[in-house]
Amino acid sequence: MELLSIVVPCFNEEEVIETTYDQLRLTLSELNMDTEIIFVNDGSQDNTMSILKNLAKQFENVKIISFSRNFGHQIAITAGMDYAQGSAIVVIDADLQDPAEVILAMVEKWKQGFEVVYGKRIERKGENIFKKASAKIFYRVLQKLTDESMPTDVGDFRLIDRKVSDALKEMPERSRYVRGLVAWLGFKTASVEFVRKPRFAGKTKYSFAKMIKLALDGIFSFSYKPLKIATFLGGMISLMSLFYLLFVVQQRIFTNNTISGWASIMAVLLFLSGTILIVLGIIGEYIARIYEEVKARPIYVVEDLVGIDPQVVVSR
Repeated sequence: MELLSIVVPCFNEEEVIETTYDQLRLTLSELNMDTEIIFVNDGSQDNTMSILKNLAKQFENVKIISFSRNFGHQIAITAGMDYAQGSAIVVIDADLQDPAEVILAMVEKWKQGFEVVYGKRIERKGENIFKKASAKIFYRVLQKLTDESMPTDVGDFRLIDRKVSDALKEMPERSRYVRGLVAWLGFKTASVEFVRKPRFAGKTKYSFAKMIKLALDGIFSFSYKPLKIATFLGGMISLMSLFYLLFVVQQRIFTNNTISGWASIMAVLLFLSGTILIVLGIIGEYIARIYEEVKARPIYVVEDLVGIDPQVVVSR
């Protein structure tokens, strides 16, 4: 019988983790497949790990990967997929905003021959206007900036085939944007629409700063267009500066209306300085990612494995 792996990244989810497992178990009981549920403890500071260990004692299909510290959501997803043994792998967050029952539709699509089946949000309940608007803008901006076909209104809730997971293991990027990496691979895809629910308990672990970092990883890891925009911007400003210089020379030689005053000079200097800093910032984002890559440190460090053979070799 085929094995289905469920990867659940967790960070301080003590209030919801048992309910999450109960809903997953109820949903997976409708499938004619063996299952394993891999919880990735991403450096939780609450009782998440102890609750997970209790679940692992009660249920044979519960497995745990525990990091030595918090490495981040995208890295937790990566580790879960690295250790998953299933013919298909589903990634779902622990907060129950993504309905577990959607997994049944994903598996059905997979059995039809699709190798990537992603959950597409048609409505996002329990989220404020700012988060909804910023998410909508980000996905559309990313789609315009990148050369890859990245679906809009899609998160990390998806099913991938074993061959997709194996291909991801060959991609050792440190600044990871998993949904972008999956899109880059280009396997046969399908979608399942669903309504995203409000968080069952606790509060979101994605702060504004983490959202910005994820957005930057998505843009700078999959597009050179910001550099092209910076080049175009520099060229346009240089051209305008040349015209302005010619205008000043003409005023000085042929008229008595030479423009004077510090206000206009300061305006030009501030504009040019701001533009230079923006361009340097864009270049710096790329250099920072190069710096992370050349250090070649491990993407994550595992402190403990429960229910997983420690001899499993993760190639990366």
